[in-house]
Amino acid sequence: MDSHNLKSTHARQVERVLWIVLLLNLVVAAAKYFYGLASQSASMQADGIHSLFDSVGNVIGLVGIGLAARPADEGHPYGHSKFETYGSLVIGVLLLLAAFEVGSSAIGKLESGSYTAQVTPVSFVVMVGTLAVNLGVTLYERRAGRQLKSEILAADAAHTLSDAFVSIGVIVGLALVVAGFPMADPIMALFVTVAILITAFGVFRTGLRTLSDHACLPAEKIKEVGETVPGIVEVHCVRTRGTEAEVYCDMHALVDPAMTVLEAHSLGDEVEAKVKIAFPQVKEVLVHIEPYGADETAEQR
Repeated sequence: MDSHNLKSTHARQVERVLWIVLLLNLVVAAAKYFYGLASQSASMQADGIHSLFDSVGNVIGLVGIGLAARPADEGHPYGHSKFETYGSLVIGVLLLLAAFEVGSSAIGKLESGSYTAQVTPVSFVVMVGTLAVNLGVTLYERRAGRQLKSEILAADAAHTLSDAFVSIGVIVGLALVVAGFPMADPIMALFVTVAILITAFGVFRTGLRTLSDHACLPAEKIKEVGETVPGIVEVHCVRTRGTEAEVYCDMHALVDPAMTVLEAHSLGDEVEAKVKIAFPQVKEVLVHIEPYGADETAEQR
């Protein structure tokens, strides 16, 4: 019951962050898109559409964390926490789509030689204002992602940061257009495309490490904690997997062969408790008790 309550609290905290970010992203998207329409600036309209992708990412995040918060059941005995990882990967796909959108638009402008942006002082006010909001949202969401150990918040923060990169590219492009270099707008967009692709790579890397059951915690540190329990001769075969917020751990613990089953079981409980205290993100610890000095060769074969 306690672990379920903790998971529910985690989900509620992540959802609160996502709702706040969703509302801010919608305001930013509307400001850039509608002023882009008024000033006939294709780059500002494209940036507004890209900001809308951030809002879609927030909605995906809310769905993902909602599924991840569901308790374990017969079909999912380890719970549903990896749905948060699936959500982060979908956000990575959105980043790829955003990169394609920005990059193809830039290449199209360079090929056609069509540069129609009407730059006014208000253009810079809108872009700088929305950029400030994007950077604030990114810092807020990234900090929350670290505190809550949430993959989906980390991925969404990366997505929002990509929107900030696009805005910076648009601002620089508009400034160069004013200076007499209309080609600068699409060229800057290509640099922004590369930045978005790098961000997408980071999101996919984190998500795929989780899905491939990459070790979540250093085995040596867990071994040291387990061996502090009096009566445990040695700990080995330590394995961890799961998400950053919900880790599952198993290990082998060697004890005196003359020890009773009850005594050995009690030591296993102590090891489990100490590991959970040392690593609060660990949800479950499985301790396999073995007699010290036993030949494990046959078992390993």
